[in-house]
Amino acid sequence: MRNLPRARVNTAPAFSQCGVDYAGPFTLKVVKGRNHQHFKGYLALFISVTFRAVYLELVSELTTAAFISALTRFASRRGKPQVIHSDNGTNFTGANRELRGFLQSVRAIAASESVTRHISNEGINWVFIPPGAPHFGGLWEAGVKSVKYHLKRVIGNVVLDFEQMYTVLTKIEACLNSRPLCPMSSDPGDLTALTPAHFLIGEPISGIPDEDLQEVPMNRLSKWQMTQRISQHFWRRWSSEYRSRLQQRPKWWAAQPNLKTGDLVLIKEDQKTPLLWRLARVDNVHPGEDGLVRVVTVRTSDGLFKRAVNKLCPLPIDNTNDDVSVESDKSE
Repeated sequence: MRNLPRARVNTAPAFSQCGVDYAGPFTLKVVKGRNHQHFKGYLALFISVTFRAVYLELVSELTTAAFISALTRFASRRGKPQVIHSDNGTNFTGANRELRGFLQSVRAIAASESVTRHISNEGINWVFIPPGAPHFGGLWEAGVKSVKYHLKRVIGNVVLDFEQMYTVLTKIEACLNSRPLCPMSSDPGDLTALTPAHFLIGEPISGIPDEDLQEVPMNRLSKWQMTQRISQHFWRRWSSEYRSRLQQRPKWWAAQPNLKTGDLVLIKEDQKTPLLWRLARVDNVHPGEDGLVRVVTVRTSDGLFKRAVNKLCPLPIDNTNDDVSVESDKSE
């Protein structure tokens, strides 16, 4: 396997190199007037190539002007990108026909006079992946796949207006950028994890607490409460999927490393509060007669607790000890 591309490892602002993707359509309604007219809305997704931070933008139509407006809002809030990566449209075989037609003409849009003038004036380079090779865009495809999947299911048949949808997408963006990536340090007393939000605002994202509305019937909810409920439903579905992906167990006959004292883990539980990830450090391990660790004692901000390892997700990219052992083996 070759080394990672230079764009993935260079130190640069979060969205200096980003991928862009589209999702939709979503049915929205116009709140003004006696008859609530419906129209289609689309989701533009920008993902950082280096830090995997996510930015979501609601687009009202599939036009060049709408895309330039979305790109301008994105650059104004997250900084101007130097390089934008995107599919050329031939890879969107499962997309909505109208959306697929738009995406297949993205190259033509990028070459159009208005967009060419805009990106050349801004110093932005637009790079397309090869036709018929969607795995070249696997970084942003993996980042947006679960968003597309869960978003359509939590909204269901509910028709939101533009403001409600924009609020839901903003809260979903906060959920995605709050996910823990790796431990901040190897200090056993440090229960913090690095998140994409650290590269955006310098600290974890903390949302405004709201009431749990999952059990309240939809017809009793106000517009704001409906927005909260959809956001909470997305959080529960997506965070459960994310924890499952952290805890990959191919087959039990394949040897897996035991948890060690000091490891930072994510506790699997029914987390009702969005943006709240319960982290803990392994304080003690309790191996069985066969030497395998199935139960550990973890230290949280609330004290010490015993947990089975199947309820814990070790955070990835924590290779400090492995690097030391490899170096020692080489020296021998």
